[in-house]
Amino acid sequence: MATIITGTGSYIPNIIKTNKDFIGNTFYAENGERIPTPNQEIVEKFKDITGIYERRYAGEEMNTSDMATEASKLAIKDAGIDPETIDQIIVAHNFGNVVTGSIQTDTIPAIASRVKNQLGIHNPNCVAYDILFGCPGWIQGVIQADAFIKSGMAKRCLVIGAETLSRVVDSHDRDSMIFSDGAGACIVEADNNTDSGILAASVQSHCIDEAYYLYLGKSYHPEGDENTRYIKMKGRKVYEYAIKNVPIAMKECIEKAGVDIKDIKKFFLHQANEKMDEGFIKALYKLYGTREVPENVMPMSIHDLGNSSVATIPTLYDMVKHGKYPEHQLHKGDIVIFASVGAGMNINAICYRV
Repeated sequence: MATIITGTGSYIPNIIKTNKDFIGNTFYAENGERIPTPNQEIVEKFKDITGIYERRYAGEEMNTSDMATEASKLAIKDAGIDPETIDQIIVAHNFGNVVTGSIQTDTIPAIASRVKNQLGIHNPNCVAYDILFGCPGWIQGVIQADAFIKSGMAKRCLVIGAETLSRVVDSHDRDSMIFSDGAGACIVEADNNTDSGILAASVQSHCIDEAYYLYLGKSYHPEGDENTRYIKMKGRKVYEYAIKNVPIAMKECIEKAGVDIKDIKKFFLHQANEKMDEGFIKALYKLYGTREVPENVMPMSIHDLGNSSVATIPTLYDMVKHGKYPEHQLHKGDIVIFASVGAGMNINAICYRV
C-alpha cells in the first residue's frame, strides 16, 4: 500500500512587510545593550545571510486556525474529495491562535478541532489533533499520517502546517526579521495502484545541549516586561547544529528508500535561511563524495515569504505543484526530498515519489 499526496493548498497572507520596514526599529543584544551598528547596515547584512527581502503577515482578522482552514479548503478541492471522508486532521503549529494585540497563545480547543469546525465536518470518526514539533511539524504530521494509513487505522488524512509568528516576535530582536505567517495543507491517502508515494522517512530529536536553541524569553529591551515572552533563537547554535545534522538525516532517508542521490529531482527544504539551505545541499552531496550540486534542484520561497515555520514546506510544495515557480517543474515519477529542522531540536526528512 502506498501513501500519496493527492491534493495541496496554501494560504499566503496579504500584508507585505519589507526589510525597509525594520529600519526604524531599535535593536538590542541579548544582554540588553543597544546594538551600535546602523540599522541600514543591520538590514543589509540580514538580507545577505538569509536571502529574505520581504515577508508576509496575517491581517488582524486572521488567526492561525483561519489560515489553516483556508489552506485546507484548497487542498480538499485539489484532491476532489468529500471532507466527510477524512479520517484524521493533523495540524502542526507552535503557538496556536495568537489574537491580534495579544501575546498569549490559545490552544483550547485544539487548532485541528477549530479547523474541523470551520470546515463543517460532522463525521465523529474524523479525529482532529495538533502536534508540536517545531518547524518540522508538517513533515512529522505526514509521517504520522503515513503510519496510520499503513497500519490500516486511516485511509485519508488532512495534514496542515500553520503559524502566525509575527505575533510572538520581539521587535527589538534582529531575529524578528526572519519570521512570517502562513499556512499550507495537503491530503494524504492510501492507494494500492500506484508507484508514487512515500518511500522512506528519517526522524531525529536532539534534546540535551540543543533543547533550548529556540525558546521563549523576555524582550531584549532592557525595560521589557519580564512576564511577557517572545520567540528567541540562538542563531549561531541553530546554524551549526543544522549544517551538521540535516544532511546526515537526508542521506539516511535516501538510503532507506533505496534510491540514488542522482535520482533526486527536487529538495523541498524548510525555508529558514537561504545560506543554510544551500549549505545543506552542498554538505549532502559532499557525503556522497561530490562537490558538484545539480542546478535547479532547490526551489525557494524565503526571499519574499520569509520563515513561516511549519508552513514553509507545504506552501512551497503547493506553489511548485501549481506552477507558481515556472523554473521548477514536477513530473510523474520524480523523486523529491522534504526536510526540515527546528525547535526541540528536531530533524526529519521524507523521500517521496511524485
